[in-house]
This record gives sequence, C-alpha cells and structure tokens, in this order.
Amino acid sequence: MQFGIFTVGDVTPDPTTGRTPTEAERIAAMTTIAEHAEQAGLDVFATGEHHNRPFVPSSPTTLLGYLAGRTSRITLSTSTTLITTNDPVKIAEDYAMLQHLAGGRTDLMLGRGNTAPVYPWFGQDITRSVELTVENYQLLRRLWDEDVVTWSGRFRTPLESFTSTPRPLDGVPPFVWHGSIRTPEVAEIAAYFGDGYFANNIFWPKEHYVRLITLYRERYAHYGHGAPEQAIVGLGGQVFMARNSQDAVREFRPYFDNAPVYGHGPSLEEFTAQTPLTVGTPEQVVEKTLTFQEFFGDYQRQLFLVDHAGLPLKTVLEQIDLLGEEVVPVLRRELEARRPAHVPSDPPTHASRVAARAAAAGSEPVGA
Repeated sequence: MQFGIFTVGDVTPDPTTGRTPTEAERIAAMTTIAEHAEQAGLDVFATGEHHNRPFVPSSPTTLLGYLAGRTSRITLSTSTTLITTNDPVKIAEDYAMLQHLAGGRTDLMLGRGNTAPVYPWFGQDITRSVELTVENYQLLRRLWDEDVVTWSGRFRTPLESFTSTPRPLDGVPPFVWHGSIRTPEVAEIAAYFGDGYFANNIFWPKEHYVRLITLYRERYAHYGHGAPEQAIVGLGGQVFMARNSQDAVREFRPYFDNAPVYGHGPSLEEFTAQTPLTVGTPEQVVEKTLTFQEFFGDYQRQLFLVDHAGLPLKTVLEQIDLLGEEVVPVLRRELEARRPAHVPSDPPTHASRVAARAAAAGSEPVGA
C-alpha cells in the first residue's frame, strides 16, 4: 500500500507569530517537504493546483519536474490537476514530459476544482463543468493512446492529424486518478475507464464518501474491470500529532481556527468528531485511520495533509518524521494483514503498466 502526503500550497500567516511567509519561502518549503517525505520512507508526494490567493502551486508540473531531479524513489503526483480549465493537449504533453523526467515515477489526479472564479479566468463556464470534464478527459485519453488524433468537440478548436509530444514514456501514459468530493459523474468516469478514484475525505462525514466510493466500485465491476473490491481507491486525511493528545490539541488549535480551508467554522472538537481529521498521538492517528478500511473497504493509497494553515516548516518536518517512524509502518502492517489475496495492494505503477502492456501484446494472436 502507498502512503504519502499532499499539499494545497497555501500561504497563510502563522497565527502564533503573525508572520506570513513569502511566496518564495512557501515554494521552497514545499520542495523541502517533498524531499523529506522521501527520506522518511513515504511513497508519494502530491501537490494541488490553484490559481488564486492564498495558494501558490499554479504549475504542478514545474514543481514536480524540479523534484524529479532532487529525488530518486518517491512517486510524484497531483492532488488536483484541473481537467476543466486546462487544455487537454497541454495536460497530455506536460505530464508525458514529467514522466520522462521522473523515469516513470509519476501519476496524476484529475479534478474539477472548487474555486468558481477559475472558470471565467480560463474562458470556461462553470455551469458546464461536468460536460467539460467528460469531453476533456476523452480527448486526453486519445492524445495519449493514439499517435495521430483528428478530433472535434464543443469546448476547444478541432485537431487535425495532431500528435502530442513527447509521447508517453515506453508508450504507457501516466496512471490517472479522478478526485471528487461530491460528483457522482466523476466516479462514473473513473469506473468506465478503469482508472483510480480518490476521495478527498477531509471536509465531509464518512457517510458522504462511502456513497461515492460504493458507486465507483459498483460501476467499476459493471464495466468489466474486476470485482468491486478490486477497484483502485485512494483516500485523503488530515493529521496533527504530539506525544500526548492534550499537547496536540493545544498546539494545533490556533492553526485550525485560522486555516483558509476550514477556519472560522465548526470548532476543532466538532470537526474531529464529524470528519477524518485526527489531532492527537501517533497511536490515535493509527487507530482512526484503520477505521477507513472498515468504512470504505480495502484501498491502495493514503495521503495525509500536514503542511497547511501556517504551520512552520520545522513542525511539518516533525509531523512527517512521526508518520514515517510511528504511523505508516503500523498502518502498512495492519492494513496488509486484512487485505484479501485477490485485492491489489498498490495502485498501478509505470513498471506494472509496462509489464501488463507487454503481456497483453504477447497474448495477441500472430498477425493481429
């Protein structure tokens, strides 16, 4: 099973000091966090995509391409690549280039985003977001799967005998996750194509995500990709840890209360009771995270948000060390012990996809 961290890249004042990092400092911190995650033994680093303040990661492939040269093992991914407001031609080319730079250590998560003004900024209509998602992804698949594409649709200019470059590494596109917090149509797209489905699993009670994941699993089986329990599922989560739970709550409360993503709403106690947020000891993080498997079934990727809300870099690195030393080893052992033999333990990697393609080609009749 894969464990890692994801960043939303917010530039938020530290409520305990009043100091706001510069954009340069925040970007540099994100690269340090990614490198430290690899050193701590985590499997994945993922970045969001945002085009509005107070966030800085407007160009995920630039950040991940830089990290590809500074890391050697960790999978580099996104926690949202905007399928609605990015040109699918640019997505095809940018992520194929990233594949080459990272030696295949990359995948991506497509999503609609949750910032309404982004749509007009990029010339799109938010009321057509689902239609944009479907059409853009269908074109993206063709651009990766076919060397020469002739295409016309509703939302961009036609293509005539077009080849996106570079071609995917080893002829195999990056693995795609589809991320959603509320849209059944996204679960349907993921199931239809046999892609992964990632439930944000942060802002809503578990029952909300259970419905979406159950739908995805049922439709994955309907389209003939395998049994429902074999569908590829990823989950988000939020944690803040200290050696005792009282210290964790005391230290994290001012950051929670002022966070741009959920501050000034429910109390910390209400939020931890109603959502997957865990504030406490490493043992409490393990205990609560293990319940995810009980609610959602066996899954393949768990990402934690640990670097938001103005938390100092030193604190974030300490959180990553606790994950790597005390949380992930226990979760990995416990979750794998529960997993049936026929359920995948990991999402598809570049190597496994290349091997599957070679096996499929070898099984084709001569002359096919």
